[in-house]
Amino acid sequence: MTAVTDEDHGKGDGTGKPDGRADGRWDDGLIARRAAAAEAREAEETAPPTPAEDDAEPQVGAYAPADGPLPTRLDALRELVGLSRARLDRDTLAEAGRVLDEAAARQRLSSRHTVIAVAGATGSGKSTLFNALAGAPISDTGLRRPTTSQPIACSWTDGAAGLLDRLAVPGRLRRRPHPGPAAFDEALQGLVLVDLPDHDSAATEHRDQVDRVLALVDAVIWVVDPEKYADAALHERYLRPLAGHAEVTFVVLNQTDRLPGEAADLVLDDLRRLLDEDGIALGEHGEPGATVMSLSALTGDGVPELREMIGRFVSDRTAATRRLSADVDAAAARLRKVYVAEGRPGLGERARDEFTDRLAEAVGAAAAGQAAEREWRRNASRACGTPWLRLWRWYENRGLPGSLDRMGQALTPPEEELTARQRVEQAVRIVADDAADGLPGPWAQAVREAAFTGAQGLPEALDELAVRAGAPGASKRGGGTETGRSTVPQLGGRPPKPPRPKWWPAAVLAQASMTLLQIFGGLWLVGQIIGVLEPGLVTPALIMLAGVVGGPLVEWACAAAIRGPARRYGQDAERRLREAAAGCGRARVLDPVAAELVRYREVRERYVTVTEFSTTGR
Repeated sequence: MTAVTDEDHGKGDGTGKPDGRADGRWDDGLIARRAAAAEAREAEETAPPTPAEDDAEPQVGAYAPADGPLPTRLDALRELVGLSRARLDRDTLAEAGRVLDEAAARQRLSSRHTVIAVAGATGSGKSTLFNALAGAPISDTGLRRPTTSQPIACSWTDGAAGLLDRLAVPGRLRRRPHPGPAAFDEALQGLVLVDLPDHDSAATEHRDQVDRVLALVDAVIWVVDPEKYADAALHERYLRPLAGHAEVTFVVLNQTDRLPGEAADLVLDDLRRLLDEDGIALGEHGEPGATVMSLSALTGDGVPELREMIGRFVSDRTAATRRLSADVDAAAARLRKVYVAEGRPGLGERARDEFTDRLAEAVGAAAAGQAAEREWRRNASRACGTPWLRLWRWYENRGLPGSLDRMGQALTPPEEELTARQRVEQAVRIVADDAADGLPGPWAQAVREAAFTGAQGLPEALDELAVRAGAPGASKRGGGTETGRSTVPQLGGRPPKPPRPKWWPAAVLAQASMTLLQIFGGLWLVGQIIGVLEPGLVTPALIMLAGVVGGPLVEWACAAAIRGPARRYGQDAERRLREAAAGCGRARVLDPVAAELVRYREVRERYVTVTEFSTTGR
């Protein structure tokens, strides 16, 4: 053996240290090399991250060009939420609000980077695949479970600090790929790879971190193994709800080195079948959809192919836009039940006419028209009737017991007001149901509330209309409330007396002539009887008979002549009261209901805009 002298120890760089090392440490032993490697790894982990270097890069928008569909859809979704806050509860709009907030946050961050998460179950080998893609053992692997307790990120280029802050990745867990082929791969420039904790971890905080990060990343690589690829927790909790995100999803069957012969192909085919049952579109034959493949992260078999696919995916720089579009699709799908109606809801002319008919019936428009017609005929009879008939009618109208007027007042049903109120309420309920038919639940409820709120005070207002129009049976029940006075169309107070036709003076003159003939003939006969005049009964008798017969004939002719005008007058009175009732019902009920329907149509148009350019067909 050759002795080691002090002179030999001084060889090297002249520092007097063994092997020329200035720090005086030995590095030719196994223990010394392991210690040096451990110190280097510790220094790397404790070294401060490089957010300042990342922040030096400008952060640009992550969306497609301004003329793309995504900005239009986001604007429509924002307007949709704003218009719906007064009609829908907060929980219903929570997901849409979250999508808008996350879209705004992603827009402020770098568009040059694509954030891809590597997710998987316990023991699936996701950390091993993460290291294989990074080209260095960045994430710990081993038999201890769970191995990964916090998200670990590896960024290929600078400028991703804002994205990692959004993911809440600690600075001590942010890495850069070690120098090598993977680090200098041009296609991977802009990639931010995040290794997540196990989604089925026994630790609740690990699962919460997975759910939180998965909602923020641009894409995700699901790593499954031959034993747990059909796990219900994976499919029901993640893959199935995220079926609309197929274009930003990679599903990798790992550990194929454990499968003999053609077993890997059989398991991969079964995995594709399960994904198809989950509703995930598979990207085959150039069609958009999820990427499904098999590999072995431990042996490296298939890793270069996956790295190449990721490179093409990253270089395209549309992952953020696709992810946000899928999020908008998912939010729109959840809101479909509160915006999409069955059929064509609304207030048609038929429903409006039926509502007007019911109000006219409640206010007694037909009876008012009939009363006006009778009043016209009564006035005509009074003007054109014989004096003896007028005396008889005067006697009836004195209000004596047993008169027709008193009998009419006595026959007025005491429950008339209640019946009219029930008719009005029924009319409002029917028109509200017709307008809300087919509408989604919240909007149907809003329509009904608008109708019932506007109908408060409607019976009193209609009763005031009936009183002003002089409808039969109408009484000043409450005299018309203040609410009624504020919206009831004015009819000009008490209804005017029926106008007299131009021929009425001639008829009155003829009737007066007939009366005079009767009086003249009667006086002539009396004079002959008492001997004042010369006897001659034929002439005075004929004169008196002409007056007696002519009076009823004139009255009958007038009654036939007034039949048409009286009917038209009654119809006009019915029409005026009907229009007044319709205007009152329109102002109180139909207009508020129509306003709610217009509001629904507005939000429905916004919803159509949100779903018009759907990337998932939802």
